[in-house]
Amino acid sequence: MIDNPWFYAAAIPGVLITGISKGGFGGGLGVLAVPMMALVIDPILAAAIMLPILCVMDIIGAVAYRRSIDWRNLYILVPAALVGIAIGTASFRYLDAAAIRLMVGLLAVGFAADHWLRRRSTASDPSGRSLTKGGLWGGIAGFTSFLAHSGGPPVSVYLLPQRLHRTLFVGTTVYFFIIVNYVKLIPYAWLGQLSAANLAVTAILLPLAPIGMLLGIWLHKLVSEVLFYRICYVLLAATGVKLLWDGVTGLI
Repeated sequence: MIDNPWFYAAAIPGVLITGISKGGFGGGLGVLAVPMMALVIDPILAAAIMLPILCVMDIIGAVAYRRSIDWRNLYILVPAALVGIAIGTASFRYLDAAAIRLMVGLLAVGFAADHWLRRRSTASDPSGRSLTKGGLWGGIAGFTSFLAHSGGPPVSVYLLPQRLHRTLFVGTTVYFFIIVNYVKLIPYAWLGQLSAANLAVTAILLPLAPIGMLLGIWLHKLVSEVLFYRICYVLLAATGVKLLWDGVTGLI
């Protein structure tokens, strides 16, 4: 049981930010929860505490966005993500989490920078679905999601250029992660990450899950589509910068 007040000072806003991000903005900033907790505790422990909370959030999101899903994108992303989860499970004890954060951070920041430098307008042609790109980013999302629940940036890199309607974008990411997170319960349990002590801390933080999700769903309805995508790219860049910082400091 964790009784360090600094942990809860980091975990409470981290869980709320995750809920708001997953509920209204595609989950881009939800990646911050584990790094915020990892300021006080081991990041592997933080990921174990967060997984059941994410699963509860996913149920709320699935109900809210049940009519807004791009199934063809999911058919591309999900199988690749399952492969990524399997690779993460097999290499769990040998991976350097700092290096993974650095890689994902570079991808997220690079994609956001490319968008802004090219000054793409809403009038430019959106990209279409791609089995190759979706397979690549889906696999990376499954892998990084397994390690630190940081699958949001790779999914955003694939979906954002398609410029789906904001509700369809969020709904698709919600259903992607409800599959991914519930599948992750199996290897997490097998690796001993879902211990009674970890679940006790999860139970303390769990009431924050619906609060954050409902706030995100409410904010989603108030934000215009143009502003929504601006927010998404800002969140993607902010997430990438945080991951870069964590990766560099972790390697140092």
